[in-house]
Amino acid sequence: MKLTAIHPKLPMRNKTITKDFYLHKLGFSLCDTADYEGYLMLKKDDIEIHFFEFQELPPEENYGMVYIRTDDIDCLYESFKENNVEIHPNGKLEIKPWGQREFSILDPDSNLLTFGADA
Repeated sequence: MKLTAIHPKLPMRNKTITKDFYLHKLGFSLCDTADYEGYLMLKKDDIEIHFFEFQELPPEENYGMVYIRTDDIDCLYESFKENNVEIHPNGKLEIKPWGQREFSILDPDSNLLTFGADA
Protein backbone atom coordinates (compact mmCIF):
# COMPACT_ATOMS: atom_id res chain seq x y z
CA MET A 1 0.00 0.00 0.00
CA LYS A 2 1.15 3.55 -0.76
CA LEU A 3 -0.31 7.01 -0.64
CA THR A 4 -0.69 8.40 -4.15
CA ALA A 5 -1.89 12.01 -3.93
CA ILE A 6 -3.06 14.74 -1.62
CA HIS A 7 -5.79 17.26 -2.38
CA PRO A 8 -5.89 19.97 0.29
CA LYS A 9 -9.23 21.54 1.13
CA LEU A 10 -9.22 25.28 1.71
CA PRO A 11 -12.03 27.62 2.73
CA MET A 12 -13.61 30.05 0.28
CA ARG A 13 -16.09 32.82 0.95
CA ASN A 14 -17.33 33.25 -2.61
CA LYS A 15 -17.12 30.45 -5.16
CA THR A 16 -17.26 32.79 -8.17
CA ILE A 17 -14.38 34.96 -6.93
CA THR A 18 -12.23 31.97 -5.94
CA LYS A 19 -12.89 30.21 -9.24
CA ASP A 20 -12.06 33.33 -11.26
CA PHE A 21 -8.79 33.93 -9.37
CA TYR A 22 -7.48 30.39 -9.77
CA LEU A 23 -8.63 29.98 -13.38
CA HIS A 24 -7.65 33.37 -14.77
CA LYS A 25 -4.80 34.53 -12.53
CA LEU A 26 -3.04 31.26 -11.64
CA GLY A 27 -3.86 29.13 -14.70
CA PHE A 28 -5.78 26.33 -12.98
CA SER A 29 -8.64 24.48 -14.66
CA LEU A 30 -11.75 22.74 -13.39
CA CYS A 31 -11.31 19.10 -12.34
CA ASP A 32 -14.77 18.16 -13.48
CA THR A 33 -17.66 19.61 -15.41
CA ALA A 34 -19.99 18.95 -12.49
CA ASP A 35 -20.85 22.00 -10.42
CA TYR A 36 -21.26 21.16 -6.75
CA GLU A 37 -23.02 23.63 -4.50
CA GLY A 38 -20.60 25.07 -1.97
CA TYR A 39 -17.63 23.05 -3.29
CA LEU A 40 -14.98 23.67 -5.95
CA MET A 41 -12.26 21.39 -7.33
CA LEU A 42 -9.41 22.85 -9.39
CA LYS A 43 -6.23 21.41 -10.90
CA LYS A 44 -3.00 22.49 -12.48
CA ASP A 45 -0.50 20.01 -13.84
CA ASP A 46 -0.23 17.24 -11.20
CA ILE A 47 -1.94 18.98 -8.29
CA GLU A 48 -5.50 19.56 -7.18
CA ILE A 49 -6.87 21.98 -4.64
CA HIS A 50 -10.41 21.66 -3.33
CA PHE A 51 -12.40 24.46 -1.73
CA PHE A 52 -15.35 24.37 0.64
CA GLU A 53 -17.73 27.25 1.16
CA PHE A 54 -17.28 29.22 4.38
CA GLN A 55 -19.06 32.52 3.74
CA GLU A 56 -18.59 33.82 7.28
CA LEU A 57 -14.81 33.38 7.21
CA PRO A 58 -13.01 36.55 8.34
CA PRO A 59 -9.99 36.61 5.96
CA GLU A 60 -7.73 38.00 8.68
CA GLU A 61 -8.46 34.87 10.74
CA ASN A 62 -7.83 32.36 7.96
CA TYR A 63 -4.79 30.16 8.48
CA GLY A 64 -5.25 28.00 5.37
CA MET A 65 -1.85 27.18 3.86
CA VAL A 66 -0.51 24.96 1.12
CA TYR A 67 3.10 24.35 0.07
CA ILE A 68 3.38 23.50 -3.65
CA ARG A 69 6.57 22.24 -5.24
CA THR A 70 7.48 23.20 -8.81
CA ASP A 71 10.23 22.21 -11.22
CA ASP A 72 10.69 25.78 -12.57
CA ILE A 73 10.13 28.36 -9.85
CA ASP A 74 11.56 31.24 -11.89
CA CYS A 75 9.14 30.66 -14.75
CA LEU A 76 6.18 30.31 -12.38
CA TYR A 77 7.15 33.47 -10.49
CA GLU A 78 7.48 35.46 -13.72
CA SER A 79 4.18 34.14 -15.08
CA PHE A 80 2.39 35.23 -11.90
CA LYS A 81 4.00 38.68 -12.03
CA GLU A 82 3.04 39.05 -15.71
CA ASN A 83 -0.54 38.11 -14.78
CA ASN A 84 -0.58 40.78 -12.02
CA VAL A 85 -0.73 38.25 -9.19
CA GLU A 86 0.30 40.07 -6.04
CA ILE A 87 3.31 38.47 -4.35
CA HIS A 88 2.99 38.41 -0.55
CA PRO A 89 5.03 41.29 0.95
CA ASN A 90 6.94 38.79 3.11
CA GLY A 91 7.06 36.16 0.38
CA LYS A 92 9.33 37.47 -2.35
CA LEU A 93 11.27 34.87 -4.32
CA GLU A 94 14.41 34.02 -2.36
CA ILE A 95 16.53 31.18 -1.05
CA LYS A 96 15.40 30.24 2.43
CA PRO A 97 17.73 29.02 5.21
CA TRP A 98 16.38 25.47 4.69
CA GLY A 99 17.73 25.39 1.13
CA GLN A 100 14.57 26.04 -0.87
CA ARG A 101 13.81 28.86 -3.32
CA GLU A 102 10.34 30.02 -2.43
CA PHE A 103 7.73 32.71 -2.90
CA SER A 104 4.20 33.13 -1.53
CA ILE A 105 0.88 34.64 -2.51
CA LEU A 106 -2.49 35.07 -0.83
CA ASP A 107 -5.69 34.09 -2.59
CA PRO A 108 -8.88 36.18 -2.23
CA ASP A 109 -9.69 34.42 1.08
CA SER A 110 -6.18 34.84 2.54
CA ASN A 111 -5.19 31.21 1.98
CA LEU A 112 -1.39 31.28 1.81
CA LEU A 113 0.08 29.48 -1.20
CA THR A 114 3.84 28.98 -1.01
CA PHE A 115 5.67 27.70 -4.07
CA GLY A 116 9.08 26.10 -3.68
CA ALA A 117 11.91 24.33 -5.46
CA ASP A 118 15.34 23.05 -4.52
CA ALA A 119 17.87 25.90 -4.50
